[in-house]
Amino acid sequence: MSGGERSVVGRRALTYAVLLCLAGAGLALWAATRSWSVELTVRPAPLPPVRDTRSGASLLPWLPALALVTLAGGGAVLATRGRLRRVLGVLLGVLGLAVAAGGGYGLVADVGGEVSRQWPALCLLGGLLAAVGGWWTALRGGDWPAMGARYERPARTAPAQSDPAGPPTPLAGRRTTEAWDALDRGEDPTAD
Repeated sequence: MSGGERSVVGRRALTYAVLLCLAGAGLALWAATRSWSVELTVRPAPLPPVRDTRSGASLLPWLPALALVTLAGGGAVLATRGRLRRVLGVLLGVLGLAVAAGGGYGLVADVGGEVSRQWPALCLLGGLLAAVGGWWTALRGGDWPAMGARYERPARTAPAQSDPAGPPTPLAGRRTTEAWDALDRGEDPTAD
């Protein structure tokens, strides 16, 4: 495979891994905020029963937090490269499995009342998708392309000195605030 083909395949794999992480974590976060159980408490007549709705976030408070961290980590895969990307992939794989475990707990736990199983199942599915994206990144992410140099901070250089033999520049010797003040007055600070 040539270098160009390898780059295209690497970009495609990177895209799929990031989408798996983002879609899985987003699905799990959304499912964790839905009603997982409804409990009705009967009161004496003529009062209606009290309806107590509990979401996945109220049953497992750590679940939406882990899903949010996984969502942020999925985006961070784009900004990393090499060994750091692989370490991030391992972290995402573990976080995805933890989110899936929360969804699995919601499927089998007796939380009381009428239980809705579709939201824990979606949380489990989202966690597994994020885990697959994370482990894929951990295994193959070091070979994927990284962001270009145009996104990196330029190196700091010494301030340019005006050439003593050449003509002086209009802004030489002026402070930046003086130039801004001249602009505020409607003057051209570059004209001398």
